[in-house]
Amino acid sequence: MRLNLFKIFIVGILLCSCERAKKQKSIELVQEDTSQAHVPMPLPDSAFVVMNKYSDGFVFDMKYATEDNFLKKKVYACDHCLLRKEVADEIIRANLEFKKLGFRIKFFDCYRPVDVQKQMWEIFPHAGYVANPNTSGSIHNRGGAVDITLVDSLGQELDMGTPFDFFGKEAGHAYSLLPDTTLSNRKLLKSVMESYAFKSISSEWWHYNFKSAHQYKLSNFSTECD
Repeated sequence: MRLNLFKIFIVGILLCSCERAKKQKSIELVQEDTSQAHVPMPLPDSAFVVMNKYSDGFVFDMKYATEDNFLKKKVYACDHCLLRKEVADEIIRANLEFKKLGFRIKFFDCYRPVDVQKQMWEIFPHAGYVANPNTSGSIHNRGGAVDITLVDSLGQELDMGTPFDFFGKEAGHAYSLLPDTTLSNRKLLKSVMESYAFKSISSEWWHYNFKSAHQYKLSNFSTECD
């Protein structure tokens, strides 16, 4: 009788041990699955990202989300700056370079729907300043262009000689009848941006196209706001 009780006792211990092992294994599997579920998937270079959320360190004054623009009306639902991921990654690198010098990039415009481009063309049909939406469209419409300036450590804009969206020769890179400080500010913006795969255009000191953005199709979706 004592032997039988001893056998029952031993069997009970073994069963409990097995059960604990199963539970432990189950917990490990759940933990492993949970960790894998939270690993973020890498985005393709062509994906649109919202710069306001994608990276800090920038300043935003999205003019077309206000009435402070040459259209004199708000045409964006909110001040989100959308760019293709590869464009965003490169301008982040450029901004880090500016920050070493005590400056930061301030955005005026990023991705722009084709419908907004058409409104601009109706008001100012001049290909030197506004890309024709009926032909090639704008690199803005592809998520590969930015309109920017620089601000100092106090958030004050550097003097660039003209306001944003100034349609005149004074806004061009070749215009030299400006104070030396202003010319130096434009040169700084241009030299750093061009060293990070962006190209300037002759008529606008604020506009920069990403080198390979022509590959992307024109887009016409509206920005979704939080």
